[in-house]
Parts: sequence; C-alpha cells; structure tokens
Amino acid sequence: MTEPEVTLDLAIEHGLNKEEYEKICKILGRRPNFTELGIFSVMWSEHCSYKNSIALLKTLPRSGGKLLVGAGEENAGLVDIGDGLAVAFKIESHNHPSAVEPYQGAATGVGGIMRDIFTMGARPIASLNSLRFGSLKDARTRYLFDGVVKGIGDYGNSFGVPTIAGEVYFDECYQGNPLINAMAVGIVKIGQSASATAEGEGNPVMIVGSSTGRDGIHGATFASVEISEESEAKRTSVQVGDPFTEKLLLEASLEIIREDLIVGIQDMGAAGISCSTSEMSAKGRSGMKIDLSKVPLRESGMSAYEIMLSESQERMLVVAKKGWEDRVKEIFEKWDLHCEIIGTVTTDGKLDIEYLGEKKAELPAYELVLGGGAPVYYRETAEPEYLFETRNYPLDKLPQPGNLSETFLKVFSSPNIVSKKWVYEQYDSMVRTNTVVGPGCDAAVIRIKGTKKALAVKTDCNGRYVYLNPKEGTKIAVAESARNVVCSGGVPLAITNCLNFGNPYKPEIYWQFSKAIEGMGEACRYFDTPVTGGNVSFYNESPDTSVYPTPVIGMVGLIEDYENIMTSYFKSEDDLIYLLGEDFEEIGGSEYLKVIHKVVAGEPPKIDLEKEKQLHEVVLGLISKKLINSAHDVSDGGIITALAECCVMNEAKPLGAEISVDVATREDFAFFSESQSRVIVSVSPEKKDEFDAFLLAKDFPVLQIGKVGGKSFHINDHRMNLLLLSNIYYNTISKLMDPQ
Repeated sequence: MTEPEVTLDLAIEHGLNKEEYEKICKILGRRPNFTELGIFSVMWSEHCSYKNSIALLKTLPRSGGKLLVGAGEENAGLVDIGDGLAVAFKIESHNHPSAVEPYQGAATGVGGIMRDIFTMGARPIASLNSLRFGSLKDARTRYLFDGVVKGIGDYGNSFGVPTIAGEVYFDECYQGNPLINAMAVGIVKIGQSASATAEGEGNPVMIVGSSTGRDGIHGATFASVEISEESEAKRTSVQVGDPFTEKLLLEASLEIIREDLIVGIQDMGAAGISCSTSEMSAKGRSGMKIDLSKVPLRESGMSAYEIMLSESQERMLVVAKKGWEDRVKEIFEKWDLHCEIIGTVTTDGKLDIEYLGEKKAELPAYELVLGGGAPVYYRETAEPEYLFETRNYPLDKLPQPGNLSETFLKVFSSPNIVSKKWVYEQYDSMVRTNTVVGPGCDAAVIRIKGTKKALAVKTDCNGRYVYLNPKEGTKIAVAESARNVVCSGGVPLAITNCLNFGNPYKPEIYWQFSKAIEGMGEACRYFDTPVTGGNVSFYNESPDTSVYPTPVIGMVGLIEDYENIMTSYFKSEDDLIYLLGEDFEEIGGSEYLKVIHKVVAGEPPKIDLEKEKQLHEVVLGLISKKLINSAHDVSDGGIITALAECCVMNEAKPLGAEISVDVATREDFAFFSESQSRVIVSVSPEKKDEFDAFLLAKDFPVLQIGKVGGKSFHINDHRMNLLLLSNIYYNTISKLMDPQ
C-alpha cells in the first residue's frame, strides 16, 4: 500500500485541528507519516485523550472511603469490601456505534467493559446498563431499542455473567442519538489484582485472544464527532463481538494473573494496539519495539495503519515476565486462543513500530497519552438562554386535572414509569446463582460466595433534572443512586460515572458539563463515595437536537450480612405504611409535567444533602433492626406512583393498599411531586411501637399514611383496580413494541 502524503488537510480529516497538527510536528521534529498520523488522531481523539474534560474531572474526589484504586490509575476502580476482597467496577458508553448498528454496538459495549474488569484480575460477577431512546411511537426507535436489548442480552447471556440491573428512559431528545451505557462489576482478592503497565527491559510483549481484522478502525474518532447523515456509512467503525471467545479470554487472562506470569495486561478497546502499547509504555515510563508482522490477522493485505487502528474485539496486550513466555503460551493454547510475541519492552520511552521489515512509526509514548503530551483544553462556558424561560415558567398557573384517577393512569402508563420486564426478561439475571435481588427493585443485590456479604448496585440519572439545573440535577443523580442502594440494605461505597453530553465546543454545553461536575463532586464528598473512574461521551448530538445532559451514576454499596437485604414491594396484609421524609409539592421537571402538560420546565426538586444522609442512616438502622418489611424511594411520578409500584411490583402477589396523603396546595401537586429524600416503608403491626420509638429518637420526619390490604389501590378519594394497574405496569412496553 502506498501511503498518502500527510498534510494539514489530511490531519483535519482525521479529526485533528491545525494547532494539534503543528504540536505533533513539533514533538516529532518533522511531519508524521500516515501511520503516525493515524496513531496520533485516535490517541488524541476525545474518546481516548479526554482533552476537553480531564481538567474538570480532576476536581472530582478521587480518594477516600475504602478506595484502593481510583480514577485514571488502572482499567477500573477498586474498593476494599473486607475479608481480603475488593470490588472492581466501571461504566462506559457505546452510544455512536449503537446508533448505526444497535446489535453489535451494544454487544461490544458489554464485551469491552467486561474486559476492563478482568484485566484487573477480577472475575466479573454482574452486568448493568443505562439506556436512553427516543419515543417508542417511532419505528426507528423501536428498531434501535430492540437491537440494543438483543445485543446486550445475547452477549451477556453467552458470556455467562448475569445482567442484574439497569434503567431505560425515553424522550424525544434521544431520538437521533440513543445513549447506551454498560457497567460491569467484579471481585478480586486484595493483592492479586493486575496492572496495565509495561516495564522491565527485554520483557516480551504479547498479543492474545482473537485475530485482528478491519472492523472498528477509527472507532475512537467516530465516537468523538456528532451523529450525522453520513454516520450510516461508518458502520465499519463499529466492532463485531464474539462472547464465546471472550469467555475463553477471561479464563486464560485470570489464569496467567493468578500464576503471577505477567508484568501487565490491558484490554485492546478504543484505538486497539495504538492505545494499549502507548498507554502501558507511558504508565511504566518505558517504551516498546513492536513487529506488526507477528500480529495474527484474519484479513489479507492489511496495512500497518489498519493494524494499529483496528478495534477488533476480544484482544489483550500482555507484558509477560521474561522466561515465562512458554507458560503463558501454553495457557492460551489450552483455551484455544492466539498468543504471539510481537515485541519487547524497551527503556527509551519510544513506540517503535515495524511491519514487513520496514519502520512504520517512531513515536514518544508519553506524548501520546492522557496525562502526558495529549492536549488539555478549558472550553468557553455560557449559561444556556433556555434556562430563563424554564426557570420562570408559571407552574402555579397549570390547569388542574378534571379526573385525577385518569390522570394518574396516564402518568403510570408512561414508558419511563412502567416495568421494564420486556427488557430484562431477555437477559439472564440468574446465571452463576448469586443474584439475590434481580431487575425491578430499587437496586439489584448479588451475594459474594463464601461470605455473608452482598453488593447492592444501581445506575441512575434523571436527564430532565440536569437539563433544568445541571449542578442540582447531578447532585440528585448521586443522591438517588445512593438512596436506592440504601433501600436495598447497602452502605454506599463509591461511584463510577458515564458523562453523556453534547458538543463541548458549544459554550452552553460546556457550561452544563462544568456545573454537572461541580454537583457530582459536592454530593460524592458528602456521602464519602469517591469517583473510581468512568467515561466521558461528548458529541451526543444529531442534526436536529442535542441530548439532555445525562451524567449517569453507577453506585456500588456493601451489605455486610445478606440477611439484611431489603426489597421494594409490600409483603403482608395489614402491614402499616409510613412515609419517611417531607414533601414540598415540587413538580418542576416531573414526569407528571411532561406526560400531562407536555412541558419540561421549572426547577428540579431541591436536594438537601444533610437531610439525605440522615435518611440513609435511618433506613439502614431500620433494616438492621428488622423493623421494616419493605423500602422504596419516591422518585419519578411522585408518591402516588411509588405507592402503586409497592402494590404491584411483586407480580406473583400484588397487594392493595388504603392510603391517605396530606395536601398543602393542590392534590395533583401532592400526588405527583418528586420531592427528594423520601422513602416508603411498611411495618408489621406488632413492631409499630418499636418503629415509632426508633424514629422519635432519630428526630426524623415520618408520617403513617396507610395500611396494606384489599384488592384495590385506594388513595384519598381515588380508588383504582389493582389488576388494571398490574396490567399497565407489566404490559405497556411490549404493547408499544408491537403496535400491530
């Protein structure tokens, strides 16, 4: 292949700007050749370099709590959970690939995040996801939704890790640019984790796993531009996954880590060989001499440029300890996987790439990477003009519904409210037999074999809140994810995040991003839940619109004794129903406002972090003392929705309830208010006195609002059929997916 001459225009075609191209020429002391330009373009893309976000990300709390490995240190975060064990977890986006190829885009998102976990030496034990789509009335949205769910299910089910939790939201702003965020959780013994580093002169560099093809070339740069009409032509930037090969790669990788045969290991995700060689070298302050002729290929005639930029899946770069190469090869051959020595570690700090006897690249590894020579930008900010209108929207002038029961049924029928059973029934949530609480409750719970411990895990974000007030909305995302973990019996430990925003070069978008980071940092410091890492996904825009700013929070909490696991739904007739926390009749950004009045306006609910933390302590105390039978937080759709969910969430045994809710101004505002820091709990009558005494001692606001029982859902003067509610809750999504 004759390589084209590198010019500024060619660099711009690769996603670089004039200043970056000139900086590359200055670093090298010459113009880069075509292969070198390709390497720089992917390594300095937003997806790999975080050039528009890293300065702000560094302001987040990256230490504290029980953190062992924090943000940016390794492939995933690591938190001590006691008994010599640590939990590894991380979340990442696969938005753009899923928009053009939903099945493979979502499937390879799952595969990639799993590799980040087992390259830490941790065995994956759970998978989660956070998904955003346009309206299900649109045929293309249904196609994307169906493809993404099948991709997640087929990959996770075949790989043998349970998909135990997630969230799905629908809004027109995601119509052209769905958000597909995948999270994985794993367990490793402390002291037996692996590092993504290369050091030790002469140590062999090995490529293991699948062979390399042309799929996924420039996937990182594709993820660093807006979705456009030309995006369909970039299907070749979408990788193709093979979960069965990944399962073999998992076992082989854990085996070489367990036998202490290696110095370092890294997943070949975004930017493939370019990323793994440069990042491992930079981390070890070393270099590598690589011969691409040794890379197993599945396509003929591939150039050095293509091999370096390929994002073919199920591959790792391994730096083995010198003298143990044969044992490493033996293990990978046992698992029927490629394992080839393609180079050695050097001490000169350079990435020296040869192919077919010809030098193709000579680059300083440190200058390529995040935290090294990659550019860092502080972008211009400007408060969006739309906020003047949304903040001053006259919510008190909204017409009151004529029939509140019918109004509730419309809100309860929202795809954002109803059960996502259509989704999670396509996932294997029980494989490996450790899942205690699967999809459908406040958080999922998975036990840790050989101990009494369990993990409560949750993803959470209300994009409307963040759109209306980025700082407060992001604080709510952190608080609600923590609250959901607490309602399941867990003590929040740490978070990972997936920050989905529009074009950072637009001042209004960067203002949203900066304020969201402020809110996240404030909430995480308050709850002592440090940020273990995650992913920034910019350019989530289509020709028509930008998505709501959607900083998804992945929260992990520890349950020391699995006998203290709590679920959301009512358990027994005659149990007393209590509301912990206060209502301020806040409907700004609410589901009620959007569904009934077709408005996204107002301020999101206020969040008092001190009151929220007190709520966590109260709920955990009630659970540990066995004083409550259920706990469910009040969120989207308000208290009327949360109570109805408590009645029907146990599909096998729905239970009615008699409820009386106080009204300060308007009944619709009281019913649909999404005021924060509220939890519904149920209490056995014989434990009422002990429950009341506990709350009195805590001096925390609490109201007895009703009793479990009957065949209907009765709230104030409104009575609704329980079977009707159950039918709406469990069948709405499937009906929308089959409009015939």
